[in-house]
Parts: sequence; C-alpha cells; structure tokens
Amino acid sequence: MFIIIGIMLTGMLVGYLLRNKRLLWIHKIITLLIWTLLFLLGIDVGGNEAIIKGLHTLGLEAIIITLAAVTGSVLYAWGLWYLLYIRNRRKETEA
Repeated sequence: MFIIIGIMLTGMLVGYLLRNKRLLWIHKIITLLIWTLLFLLGIDVGGNEAIIKGLHTLGLEAIIITLAAVTGSVLYAWGLWYLLYIRNRRKETEA
C-alpha cells in the first residue's frame, strides 16, 4: 500500500515540477497505458474460471446496476434542470 501511495505522490511531484512544460505527447502515452491495463485485466478475467462460470449472473447484475445508475442520473439531472431553469423562468414572468 505504501508503494502505491509513494508512486502516486512521486507522480504528483513530477507533475507539479513539469506543470509549465508543454507535454503534448503525454496524452498518447496515457491512452496507450490505459489500453494496456484494460487488455491485461481482460486476460486476467478470462483466465479466472469462477468469473467465467458466473458471467451470466455478473452480466445481469451489471445491466441492472447500469440501468439504475442511468435512470437515477437522468432523474436528478432533470430535477436540477427544473430547479435552475423552469422555476426561475416562472418567477421572472410573474415579476
């Protein structure tokens, strides 16, 4: 755990020291590393028999969680939009 925190703090320090530099190539490296991590995660998951055997159950749970998250986000976004725009327009027209 301390190694992970140390690596993160080292990255933050390097980022702080290089904050005034134009590192346009860094985004390509980050994207490549993320793709590599996802690929390696896929290999690890594919090699785990317990996950593969329970994939239909995990898939159903993932769909339910995704639908619930999207529904909640849409409802809260609509409620916030209503509070910020529709209600303020009504107050402006009444005044």
